[in-house]
Amino acid sequence: MAEPGQRYPANTTDYHSPGPEYRLQCLPMRLESVSCHLTSPPGGIGGGYLLLLEVVTDDGMVGVGECYGIPFDGNVAVSMVEDVFERFIAGEEPNNVEAMFRRVYSAGFTQRPDISLMGVFSGIEMACWDIVGKALDRPVWALLGGRFHPKLRTYTYLFPPSAHDPSLDPGDDPDVYHDPQAAADQTSYYLSLGFTAVKQDPVGPYSFQGGRELSSIELERSVANAAAIRQVLADQGDLLFGTHGQMSTGSAIRLASRLEPYDPLWLEEPCPPDQLFSLRRICQSTTIPIATGERLTTAVEFKAALDAGVAVVQPDIGRVGGVWEMRKVASLAGLYNAQLAPHIYCGPVAHAAAAHVSVACPNFLILETIQTPFHRNLVVDPLPWHDGYLYCPNRPGLGVQLNHDTIAANPYRPDRPLHLNMTNVALPSDNTKTVNELQAPS
Repeated sequence: MAEPGQRYPANTTDYHSPGPEYRLQCLPMRLESVSCHLTSPPGGIGGGYLLLLEVVTDDGMVGVGECYGIPFDGNVAVSMVEDVFERFIAGEEPNNVEAMFRRVYSAGFTQRPDISLMGVFSGIEMACWDIVGKALDRPVWALLGGRFHPKLRTYTYLFPPSAHDPSLDPGDDPDVYHDPQAAADQTSYYLSLGFTAVKQDPVGPYSFQGGRELSSIELERSVANAAAIRQVLADQGDLLFGTHGQMSTGSAIRLASRLEPYDPLWLEEPCPPDQLFSLRRICQSTTIPIATGERLTTAVEFKAALDAGVAVVQPDIGRVGGVWEMRKVASLAGLYNAQLAPHIYCGPVAHAAAAHVSVACPNFLILETIQTPFHRNLVVDPLPWHDGYLYCPNRPGLGVQLNHDTIAANPYRPDRPLHLNMTNVALPSDNTKTVNELQAPS
């Protein structure tokens, strides 16, 4: 195993000198360096911070990538990226993604899914695909099986109005997560933009205690919001119901039975991600398709979820292991007759990478998107989105490049939460408070 700073020899020349025919099939460049860029989204939409990176080859070609949800301070996460690159990536050919994955997956004698390590690797790996696509003058989807979908249906969370209009004061935002009328009004706004699917999580505060029993008030509030959103959507759109793994098995089953009349496209993460044995019971208890995956990594964990009966897989490409691993997850899901709906609560580079994989996958269902001014301006010439659809990218590689002016104008804020803010107090089974009420000064 190489020591830090030691460059890996290319696999094509490890043991023998290949003939000229083989050399013609290889990309001659080597991965030379990585630079990381931290930025904090205004208002926190997309996470406490985004970790974007650029990988440069020895002949000057630049590839962009994005790491998702590393649960450490941003500067620590940057050090992790730099360390992994120097130990296991530098000097390698950009097209040898399988060898790089296995090398990093085994780092430190682990050889098992590791959410932070795979988050680090995922950003580097998608930059490699960007480089390979540029070198071959082809979009990444063309290297993953070709175009199956000419455009991708997208959905959005019910974000508050200030997320889309920087002139609005966030303090004046209605509570779109807990107020049914506010949720209905925001649903109408998204329909006017062309969306045909919206998602909401009105269940309650994200709690550190794991799966908890919801109170009657929390259950009924969830039903009221679902009813209000469905009334606006009628039969013209889909309701996606998220819960962020907050519930006990019993609560998830009780909530699902209450939601069935409103016909959600899915019920997302009904129990914590480390309780897949509970997921099976929930899947068997409801007619609503169960979705999960934003907190899973590598095909190993997704197979366990599919074995439990999950109908929709939601890998985040900045965590699952990158482009190639997400393509594996999609193919695996196809064997279970399950659908692919990539998770995108992050930045536009991961969004672009997930779009390329989705274009090539027959079992693609729908793609999460964040269409805020900040997210659009974070890259130069963002991928084309119109009337609820993202259109097939046609530029080489991932088709986006970083806008360093926007990054500089929105510097990293270490005072922000790492990602989504957990409520670090125990909540009783008759809880009535929202997260805002729990976090308000006493």
